[in-house]
Amino acid sequence: MMELETLTYRDTVCPADAAAVRAIVTSTGFFHDHEIDVAVELVEERLQQGLGSGYLFLFAEHGGRTVGYSCYGEIACTRGSYDLYWIAVHDDFRGHGVGGLLLKKTEELIAGRQGRAIWVETSGQEKYLPTRKFYLRCGYQEEAVMKGFYAADDDKVVYVKRLGEPWSKK
Repeated sequence: MMELETLTYRDTVCPADAAAVRAIVTSTGFFHDHEIDVAVELVEERLQQGLGSGYLFLFAEHGGRTVGYSCYGEIACTRGSYDLYWIAVHDDFRGHGVGGLLLKKTEELIAGRQGRAIWVETSGQEKYLPTRKFYLRCGYQEEAVMKGFYAADDDKVVYVKRLGEPWSKK
């Protein structure tokens, strides 16, 4: 079993990350080619535009290899609401707690930016059941289900994790 203490993290983006992200996302077997291309495009946008791209990254590395990553950013026209665009762990390292630790560290970074909520969406298809359970285990709440969003038989499920108080003055 992999020792989680051996993971290192970085939030800088370098040119090699495009290939690493492609390898990670491809290895999961969850995504279509066009979705994989989008994941890589976000890295490329960050490299070209820097922080102005709005895309922030956290990479988890083990033995010099990038084994997981998250991509997130503040949602335009909000105060402290963040989208978690991507979180993925290479299939070789899944099931060892890397994803949970990566998510926790991403949440800490968002909280450090005065983030008050993290929003994440995923598919309602059966193969994404482990993903949906992962978010629930990590303290996210199902906020909405949009029927037939991705395709006639593919709902969009939205989760949220509220960070700190106050959330609402209702």
